Amino acid sequence: MRNKYIEAFEGAQIAGKNIPSFRSGDTLRIALRIKEGDKSRLQNFEGICIARRGTGTGETFIVRKIGANGVGVERIFPLYGQNIEEIVVLRKGRVRRAKLFYLRERRGKAARIKELKK
Repeated sequence: MRNKYIEAFEGAQIAGKNIPSFRSGDTLRIALRIKEGDKSRLQNFEGICIARRGTGTGETFIVRKIGANGVGVERIFPLYGQNIEEIVVLRKGRVRRAKLFYLRERRGKAARIKELKK
């Protein structure tokens, strides 16, 4: 059971964000606000969501992509982070697990995830 004051505060923080429903296995495009000196710009990070954890304003998700030279890159994003401008679900994946850490050892065709048919 959580404190009612903490829940009220978190509810106010969550109210302003428009987060699409997604789960592990989905391919996401996250638009991040990057600050460089006094200027800011948007940079996209596109990859597969391999895990979600936490609740409320402390909820995070891990996105994995294959970067340059075939090196895997993972980033942990806070779901309600200030620097996240937009989250777009590109593909819905059909997976049977909540955490897809086994993708770290897979390469190429073995790392594919089937698309969920509607």
